[in-house]
Amino acid sequence: MTGAKTESTTPSAPQTPGSADMPDWEKRFRAPRVSLPDWAEDAPDRSLFVSNATGTYELYAWDRATGEQRQATDRPNGTTDGTLSPDGAWIWWFDDKDGDEFGVWRRQPFTGGADEPAVPGLAPSYPAGLALARDGHTAVVGRSTDEEGTTIHLARTGADPVEIYRHRESAGVGDLSHDGSLIAIEHTEHGDAMHAALRVLRPDGSTVAELDDTKGGAEELGLEVLGFAPVDGDTRLLIGHQRRGRWEPLVWDVSTGEEADLALELPGDVSAEWYPDGSGLLIAHSFEARSELFRYDLASRELTRVPTPPGTVSGATARPDGSVEYLWSSSAEPSVVRSTAGGVVLDPPGMKCPPSVPVEDVWVEGPGGRIHALIQKPAGASGPLPTVFDLHGGPTWHDSDSFASGPAAWVDHGYAVVRVNYRGSTGYGRAWTDALKHRVGLIELEDVAAVRDWAVSSGLADPDRLVLTGGSWGGYLTLLGIGTQPEAWTVGIAVVPVADYVTAYHDEMEALKAMDRTLLGGTPEEVPERFEASSPLTYVDRVKAPVYISAGVNDPRCPIRQIDNYIHRLQSLGATHEVYRYDAGHGSLVVDERIKQVALELDFARRHLPA
Repeated sequence: MTGAKTESTTPSAPQTPGSADMPDWEKRFRAPRVSLPDWAEDAPDRSLFVSNATGTYELYAWDRATGEQRQATDRPNGTTDGTLSPDGAWIWWFDDKDGDEFGVWRRQPFTGGADEPAVPGLAPSYPAGLALARDGHTAVVGRSTDEEGTTIHLARTGADPVEIYRHRESAGVGDLSHDGSLIAIEHTEHGDAMHAALRVLRPDGSTVAELDDTKGGAEELGLEVLGFAPVDGDTRLLIGHQRRGRWEPLVWDVSTGEEADLALELPGDVSAEWYPDGSGLLIAHSFEARSELFRYDLASRELTRVPTPPGTVSGATARPDGSVEYLWSSSAEPSVVRSTAGGVVLDPPGMKCPPSVPVEDVWVEGPGGRIHALIQKPAGASGPLPTVFDLHGGPTWHDSDSFASGPAAWVDHGYAVVRVNYRGSTGYGRAWTDALKHRVGLIELEDVAAVRDWAVSSGLADPDRLVLTGGSWGGYLTLLGIGTQPEAWTVGIAVVPVADYVTAYHDEMEALKAMDRTLLGGTPEEVPERFEASSPLTYVDRVKAPVYISAGVNDPRCPIRQIDNYIHRLQSLGATHEVYRYDAGHGSLVVDERIKQVALELDFARRHLPA
């Protein structure tokens, strides 16, 4: 399908109606919501959370003792990256420019006051982890730049920061021990950005211990830092490993080398964090798009379920009184912060978020094994329906039975929504996650095609009204899909996508270059045939579907130049397409902007799908 080019760079924003006239899909974006509160280790009544209460996602300080809440940051494009110092005296937050993720750490007093540079001696960079000491004067700061790779610095009040680590490959700060004597880092010096090794350093940068599961075998296995024991002088480090083909926790004593493997008999991926007294672990178990919580007692080795409703726990923390606070939602019910002590922890005032419809599970046989797909459709509707295939980003991520305003908006407009946990997704074992190497994009789309065939043959989806969409990696798969499977899709809607893989590689942040080298086996100069085979630009002349693309002009992950290259090719071909550019990075934290984008996507599909 070809036609006249249409390009929109400044669509007018929809008028905001009163709440009585506002459609449910818009209310879901506007309704105030909160994140799981972070709390200060040595001042647990002081908490920090993120909320969209003002229409932009910002950081808020919360004094639980007095009940007072205070907006801590206020920037045009929002702020979500922040933490509390262990003593609760300071809020640290990352200050970038218009969403470009390149900036410096700042801090402000918890009780309010002027912001100040947190580490004056460090130049702007991409963040690579942060750990704050309990003494109130020491920080371990990770930085990443295109020129230097990764550097890690020890910063003390009144002194110049000292570099304690440097490497061209990606790395990051994991944690700082309770007494500040040990620093755990994750690194990929071996060149595989998907599977990190661990190193424990002293504050002077000398090495205490190493753990590297990528050595000595044909399979490379990853490790991750989960946290030091919260006890002075305790050298136990909680880590995650993949030795049995999935993520599981173990306790590693970095001074003796002893490893205590929990060997929990739970399917799927398992993560953990310490209870504040160090006596047990809060276990988070994720399996087949749902999650649940347990307490693991280290002395008795007993595993006890922490009651949570069916659905997804997207964050949890154990409090000093032994209670657990967790952020829960399902596809039908909006997110809420609950406590095992009873009740809702934070209930923001104002408009309440309307519910949506439950998700249905489907398993489809694919070329690489059984594929899990999540289906939502309008209540009482029967097929065949106009259907949206909404592909998740990552690629190492997964869709779950959790609340999402975007898919709910499509359902409200009469569409079925299909979300596919294709190969590359997490939560289905290491082999499933690692399967996309070298044939990047093409493998995921084989799984999407299998689920598409099921959706049509089952009578759910109308084959003449199929929308392929997604953001970030999902946007990349959208453009690749409408080029490699041109007969399969009626409309393509790509949000912040990779469009020209070679140019994207050269323009993106250094950590993502490392990931692309891992996924494709080298640079564009070393494996040009793989980059060509996996690039949407290669197949742009085969595209038949009308294409909608939205992009942030400051995006460091899917940079604008490579998207412009793809758009210029569409223009030269006379292909039907529309483009929306917005002044932010890899997505927007401004509610009005997000609503505007969804409205434009819905309108594009309405105009280009058969009636």
